[in-house]
Amino acid sequence: MTSIDKPTDHRSTASDADAPHSTADPAAGRPSGDADARAVTEAALFEAFGGVRGMVETVLPGLLFVTIYTINADLHVSAIAALAVSLVLGVARLVRRDTVKHAFSGVFGVAFGVVFAMMTGNAKDFYLPGMLYTLGLSLAYILTAVAGVPLIGLILGPIFKENLSWRTRNPGRKKAYTRASYAWGLILLAKCAILFPLYWWADTTQLGWVLVSLKIPPFLLAVWLTWVFLAKAPAPIDVFAEMEAAEEAEKAEKAARAAKEPGES
Repeated sequence: MTSIDKPTDHRSTASDADAPHSTADPAAGRPSGDADARAVTEAALFEAFGGVRGMVETVLPGLLFVTIYTINADLHVSAIAALAVSLVLGVARLVRRDTVKHAFSGVFGVAFGVVFAMMTGNAKDFYLPGMLYTLGLSLAYILTAVAGVPLIGLILGPIFKENLSWRTRNPGRKKAYTRASYAWGLILLAKCAILFPLYWWADTTQLGWVLVSLKIPPFLLAVWLTWVFLAKAPAPIDVFAEMEAAEEAEKAEKAARAAKEPGES
């Protein structure tokens, strides 16, 4: 889809992409489409990162694990309870026919933690796979931003229906995605700088409560910064609309040629 170098005569899309602030509202003193762009950005971020329900599904298993372990220090009961609640959340998504990626990513994360902790016999190892994943993700955000293919753009591009058009046709959005990826990477890296020393020095309950407390605030900060960067960026280029317009134009051209042929003969 990124192979479309020139948009068809789809003027509203092209003008939005090239000059997002060209349509001003004299009464309000700001672009007339600014509120719509912000609303679309908010909706896309909500879809990509799961919203309130996604946060609950992320926090609840770990919260249940550390709560039970704090009470009775039983690794097996804590681990089974965390895995069970993850499965229940995933099944609930399936029953309601909702998007399951957030719930089942949590299931797999909890399952890895349970298996690892059971194998080593160390309750702190329940948290280690998730911590390593966070570290890897932070590096992925930073390295892809350095390489000019920011990870946040790869995640949000399909949701905005722009795919990878921002890489070559919308430099303002590429800049916003790059900044957002750096923000995500640095925030997650700071989180790891807190958690990994605690893994070595703190006990299981201390590590668990700190980890649970750091689930939501860094995430909300990263999402908010992403929203700020994208709300100020040019509008996305809807490559799907461009492709549909091109197909319609091609059909109209074929119909016109077919209508001329009988008369010419």
